[in-house]
Amino acid sequence: MTLKVWARWRPLRSTESPNEEITRESNSNQSQHQISITTQTQLSAREKSWKSRYTFNGIIEPNETNDIVYNRLVAPIIPDVLRGQCSNFFAYCHSGSGKTHTMIGYDFQNDAEYGLCLAAARQLITALNEITDIQFGIGLRMYEMRKNSAFDLLNGRTECFVREGSDGRVHIRGETEILENGKVRVRPIATKACWSFEHLLSELRGGLKHRQTATSTVHDQSSRTHAIIEMEIVTADLLCARDCVVERQSELVPVGKYATDVYIEEQLRAVKMEDGKYVPNPDYVVDQERVDAAEVKKAEFELRVEEAEKFEAKVFAEIAQIHPCVGGRLVFVDLAGAEFLGMAAGLKQSPQEKQQGKQINTDLLALKEVIRARSLGQSRIPYRSSPLTMVLRQHFEASTDSQSSIIVTVSPVAGQYAATMNTLKYADLVGSENR
Repeated sequence: MTLKVWARWRPLRSTESPNEEITRESNSNQSQHQISITTQTQLSAREKSWKSRYTFNGIIEPNETNDIVYNRLVAPIIPDVLRGQCSNFFAYCHSGSGKTHTMIGYDFQNDAEYGLCLAAARQLITALNEITDIQFGIGLRMYEMRKNSAFDLLNGRTECFVREGSDGRVHIRGETEILENGKVRVRPIATKACWSFEHLLSELRGGLKHRQTATSTVHDQSSRTHAIIEMEIVTADLLCARDCVVERQSELVPVGKYATDVYIEEQLRAVKMEDGKYVPNPDYVVDQERVDAAEVKKAEFELRVEEAEKFEAKVFAEIAQIHPCVGGRLVFVDLAGAEFLGMAAGLKQSPQEKQQGKQINTDLLALKEVIRARSLGQSRIPYRSSPLTMVLRQHFEASTDSQSSIIVTVSPVAGQYAATMNTLKYADLVGSENR
């Protein structure tokens, strides 16, 4: 199973001279492609030309629209998603070479220029509307990753936190809400149920307004976070069952905290300090009945959570018997623009922006190592190397690499030759590990 690797050349802008275009060629070998690039700029002999291995699944030319790209990369796997399977798409590049245009798009009035995620949503909703047995929609989640935090773009850019639970699963949780009767609720990333394409487009555009941009080494409106867009096939009953799980968990939190507090309080009373050491306190006997009563109450609420989780699984199974599409998922990851040493742009960056660039490169290296380990069938996959790969773990494990792709978008401008070469090198490394 191999993750597919594609290279997409962006067209020259009207302000860019054709005389300053990178010279490039491609060769094919048994459906695999090789890219070679050269430049006339003042670089060392080693840097003036570079050639990849036969690691690319395809080359997307500058004149090809998003619609053409979608039909080549995403449309073929939509039938698999409608059978309940999952697929991931990553866009990687240096800043300013068309990554966000490919994944999301900018022209929302032109169907041919919808990004991959919107074109997929349109096709999915059209197919789901043809199912008459039950009403299916798309559960949309949209957030961006920066350092150890996730920011919920569909919930006012609320800061959330990446945590690994005792079950080994990674959870993204928002801020703690204090409710009536001492209940504590920690909501996951918001899911917006979209029953029409127009509704989904509206939600996505609203979320994009919260996306953070900053100065990069290429331009001053670069994406400095990794945006993750999840689209899952859901029903109203399934979302309701999931909300019930969150509610039961909210009820458990104060009860569990009280049980812990009682245990600690009783243990502390049972000891005293002598000569700087804790020794048994003969004047106090642990009130085991009090501890046990708190634990019984905690177990009762844990059972409620377990029952809610079982009910969610039951609802999912019943829906799957009607149609297997439920739970099918597409994940689109618009990775932050990569930073490379030697990229000249004449823009000054603050220390904070430079630190962001280092974190971005760390995340991208971790992603490459995860892809590499999966392709080699290694027993240990380094998901914990960065918060980004921790969050992506569930998506990797729910899909096969043959159903997923990474698209590197590259600039043809000679002035960005070093960045283009490094972007292609990254793709070459990812692709070579998959062969």
